[in-house]
Amino acid sequence: MQVLSTEIRDVLIIEPKVHGDRRGFFLEAFQAERYAAAGLRHPFVQDNLSRSVRGVLRGLHVQNPRPQGKLVTVLHGEVLDVAVDVRFGSPTFGRHVATLLTDENRRQLWVPRGFAHGFLVLSETADFLYKCDDFYSPENEMVIAWDDPNVGINWGIDVPTLSARDAAGVRLNDVASDLPKYGSI
Repeated sequence: MQVLSTEIRDVLIIEPKVHGDRRGFFLEAFQAERYAAAGLRHPFVQDNLSRSVRGVLRGLHVQNPRPQGKLVTVLHGEVLDVAVDVRFGSPTFGRHVATLLTDENRRQLWVPRGFAHGFLVLSETADFLYKCDDFYSPENEMVIAWDDPNVGINWGIDVPTLSARDAAGVRLNDVASDLPKYGSI
């Protein structure tokens, strides 16, 4: 596998080694020793799978307390995937990494604890897999507004399809005191 660094030190793009021939392909989607060597040391405790249609935007979600790290990948389709540093006091607070994840490039994105996560579906449908290193805790989840001008994500869409919860997302600066603290995760 190849591990690619991003503009934000803790966010990683992982390219699993794909073995393919006329029959199809094979890849290791996760191997504990190799991923630990890349910095993913917390054990994964929950896998989630979502299916969404074109134009659906899910996120930007973050849990605090009980932050989650997420290793995400697209099993079918294409998404613009985004991780936002929401660790209050971080030198990259409010900055984001955006990358294209597809069933063709087989890339994975490591979204560390203390980062908000979201994605926009670009294909007709997309099946999206999350490996999480802590359990989902709805009482600890916050939603940062997908269109927060202080974060400045260029989603390439003006009116995505949002859940009611995601449509009610708050601006990052309005909840800074409730976010994970840099250095404490």
